[in-house]
Amino acid sequence: MKPITVDGGKGTLKLGDDGVFHLVWKPGTVLVPADVYAAMAKVNELADGAEYPMLIDITNTQAVTRQAKSVFSHKCAASRIALLGSSPVNRVIANFAMARRTLPCPTRFFTSRKEALSWLLPAPVPGPDRGL
Repeated sequence: MKPITVDGGKGTLKLGDDGVFHLVWKPGTVLVPADVYAAMAKVNELADGAEYPMLIDITNTQAVTRQAKSVFSHKCAASRIALLGSSPVNRVIANFAMARRTLPCPTRFFTSRKEALSWLLPAPVPGPDRGL
């Protein structure tokens, strides 16, 4: 699936072949409630009643307003969320977004895309040996 622009134009969303939603916020983005609600609405629309893990790239996000932070406690079609960043500023943004909130699904911050995807997509359990 090709990335779809989230209403408001600050980010793109796609459901990857890996079964993970990939949300990428544009450089310099300051997230306000309308941005978060728009992303959640698009996730829910594309998920069509199912739940999927989601990777949110906040590498280039400048800030999250206090009002936008309050939206994170609302449930969407994400079964778990990995926040991907690359700097101490990203870690502060992630901690700010997750602090003192009851989040609707497991959420963690990562600086490695590979580690984030490993956490989102646990290794499959080996099946029984089909033998000879």
